[in-house]
Amino acid sequence: MSVFVVAGTLLSLAACFLLLHLNRHVRKPGQTTGHSYDGIEEYDNPLPAWWYWSFVLTIIYALGYLAYYPGLGNFKGLGNWSQVSQLEKEQKLAEEKYGSIFSAYGAMPLDELAENSKAMKMGRRLYANNCSACHGATGTGSFGFPNLTDEEWMWGETNEDIVTTITHGRNAAMIAWKDILQPQGVVEVAEYVSRMAGQEVDEELASKGKAHYQTYCVVCHGANGKGQKSFGAPDLTNEVWLYGDSRLRIQDVISNGRNGVMPAFKNKLSGDKIHIMAAYVKSLRRDS
Repeated sequence: MSVFVVAGTLLSLAACFLLLHLNRHVRKPGQTTGHSYDGIEEYDNPLPAWWYWSFVLTIIYALGYLAYYPGLGNFKGLGNWSQVSQLEKEQKLAEEKYGSIFSAYGAMPLDELAENSKAMKMGRRLYANNCSACHGATGTGSFGFPNLTDEEWMWGETNEDIVTTITHGRNAAMIAWKDILQPQGVVEVAEYVSRMAGQEVDEELASKGKAHYQTYCVVCHGANGKGQKSFGAPDLTNEVWLYGDSRLRIQDVISNGRNGVMPAFKNKLSGDKIHIMAAYVKSLRRDS
């Protein structure tokens, strides 16, 4: 494949030069070719010298570019340039310029940092670049992605909890119960869960669902349905529903389970940047 790319590139440049060069030689200089377009006759004149040499210079420039940069298959180029090296260079320059600012903010307590308007502007940019695709530009989340502006924090709302979540990521897993509960059992559990959240339900179905809940769900969500933040089991007694609160949505979650994954940022962002972003996330809840 590398040979094909090299040959194709160089032959294209050679063909351009050949076409250009052949058009300098004419058979009947100063005479017409016999072609006429809208009353305008075509003369058999060579290309102007300035035009010809301008094209030649572009071909020479292209050859120099391909020699210096990696444009010929696997050839790395005489300049040994790459996108990765360019990125690393720019990151190094940015670190030299802004590193002291990040360090100063990283040393500040999270609550104090959340009150610092300049730091929060920086945190907003970090959030926009790393978090907004899932949690939304304003942090309100979407289907399957938590709202960061409400009171529901599945993994804990302390400063340490937020920093840990961003640093190491989270993996939430709820198994599918459709094979164990069967369709009717799923309907009954969904009814009981809806009753825990304060919705109007079919009491007969909810009573049957309670028995299933106490057998299969209580370990994670607790006897009172308040959940457990130690491993991200959500509170089932409020109106915050990550995947929707309709009966069909609840039944779907119980039947098929859910596997929520938040990536870890420890290998992408420095500790200081994570600290600043954690403060910004906390400020979203305060401002809501």
